[in-house]
Amino acid sequence: MSVVRLATRRSPLALLQAGIVQGFLTRIGVESQLVEIETSGDQRLDVPLSVLGGEGVFAVEIQRALLRGEADVAVHSAKDLPSQSPDGLMLASVPERLDASDVLVGRSLAGLGPGATVATGSPRRRALLLERRPDLRVVELRGNMATRLAAAGSNGIDAVVAAAAALERLGATDRVAERLDSTWFVPQVGQGALALEARMDDLETLLVLEQINDPDSFACVAAERAFLRELGQGCSIPAGANATIDNDVVTVHGVMIGVDGTRSVRSSIEGVNPETLGTQLARTLRDEMGGGSLPGWQSTS
Repeated sequence: MSVVRLATRRSPLALLQAGIVQGFLTRIGVESQLVEIETSGDQRLDVPLSVLGGEGVFAVEIQRALLRGEADVAVHSAKDLPSQSPDGLMLASVPERLDASDVLVGRSLAGLGPGATVATGSPRRRALLLERRPDLRVVELRGNMATRLAAAGSNGIDAVVAAAAALERLGATDRVAERLDSTWFVPQVGQGALALEARMDDLETLLVLEQINDPDSFACVAAERAFLRELGQGCSIPAGANATIDNDVVTVHGVMIGVDGTRSVRSSIEGVNPETLGTQLARTLRDEMGGGSLPGWQSTS
C-alpha cells in the first residue's frame, strides 16, 4: 500500500513510541510517516489531570484527525485511550506489550522516611501509595517524562512514580529505585502497551496492522478495557486492572481504592474470554466497594 500516516502526540515519549511502530511497519515492508498533533492534555500542563477530566485528554484530537482522514493510524499509549473507540474507529492492533508495572524513581518505598514527598499526577497511584504508607506527602506532578524524572531529588520531592515501560523505551531503567509489585500496586488499564486505532472501513490499513499485532497483548488490553468500560465514567473510585495470559488462559487482577487509601478491594478472575472476564471483575469489585460512590475517581487512573 502507499505510505501509512501515523498520527501521534508531540511529546518525546509519544514520538519515540510512534517511531517504534514505524520500525514494525518497516520490517513488513510498509513505509510510514508521522503526523504530529498537539492534544489538550499536552497544552494544559498547569492543570491536574483530575481537573481536566482524565479520560481522552491525550487521545481525542488524534482520533479526530483519523476520522477527518488526515492520518491512517492513531498511535496511542493504551493507558491514554478511552475505554470505547468513537463511531467509525476501532482498536486494530496492540504490538507486543512491555512490563505493565509502576516503578519508583529516586528512592524505594522502604527508603522513604516518615513524611517523605512523592510526586504523581495519578489518583490511582496516590491512593495506592497512601494505602501502604499513609505518612507520605503525595503531591501533583505533570509534564513530559524527562520533566517528571528530573523532579526526583529536587525541590523537596524524594521520589516520583512512573511506568516501567516508559523508562524502558527511553533507555532509563537505571533510574528505577524499585519496581512496585503489580498484585498490590495494580497498574493502570493498558499500561505498558501501545494501541493502534484505524478507521473501520479502511480495510487495507487494518490488514497491515494485523501483521504487527501481538494476539496475547491484544487479549490482555481487551480484558482491561472491558473492565474500565464496565465501571463507566460515573464511577467515583480510583481503579486499576492488569491482565496476563498463559496457554490461552487469561488472568485479570483488579483493584478499586478510596482516594485516601483507607479502603480498598482487590480480586482476580481467570478464563478464556477477555472481555467477559474484565466486565465480570469490574462488577465484582464495584459491588464489594458499595457501588463506587466515593469522590475522586478519574478513569485514566
